[in-house]
Amino acid sequence: ISAFELLSRMCLTLVLQHISDTHDPLAAPSPWYALIEVNDGGTDAALCSELEAVLSQALESGLASDATIAQSGAQATALWRLREHISEAQKREGLSIKHDISVPVSAIAEFLKRADQALTHAFPGVRIVAFGHVGDGNLHYNLAKPNHADNAAFIAQSTAANRIVHDVVDALEGSISAEHGLGQLKREEILLYKSGVEIALMHAVKTALDPQGIMNPGKVI
Repeated sequence: ISAFELLSRMCLTLVLQHISDTHDPLAAPSPWYALIEVNDGGTDAALCSELEAVLSQALESGLASDATIAQSGAQATALWRLREHISEAQKREGLSIKHDISVPVSAIAEFLKRADQALTHAFPGVRIVAFGHVGDGNLHYNLAKPNHADNAAFIAQSTAANRIVHDVVDALEGSISAEHGLGQLKREEILLYKSGVEIALMHAVKTALDPQGIMNPGKVI
């Protein structure tokens, strides 16, 4: 497995609405999709046969409701286009509160359950766009309101929304910043979730690598 991406239906809804030359990958909508890329170094025919057998078992057991296998490079590109244009579709839709979090792979479903419930309780009508790299437990978890006027008021409550998401992440022993780093936006937020010892260690590493403080001054430490 070289890629294992998780996409919510909301992701596809936005992509299909805002990105040209995109098409629903399956006959009927599903709450969740997995985009999986595999390569075993063998022949395409042998690999396709193995995939068909695995997917057949998943369908028979109820683990999956439908599936499709790209039969050409063009079809594979079309499927990846759905994943790769989620951020652009969100941008065209409007502002959102973005999160780049990670939790243990085994805790992804629990994170989605807890965070979704807490957010919908605190912010009725919130729209959750969740997608990411399930293989390493990294999720992009973005929030917005469908109505632009409502969304402006929601964006103003970013601190409260962030706290809900990050508290769930911390409870599941994850990280509030995965592949994109802390930057400036989470510089103060990280102090809520790291101990004094951990912050001191971060300072020590920074000082060892950058004793004169000339590398990215003021961004994190």
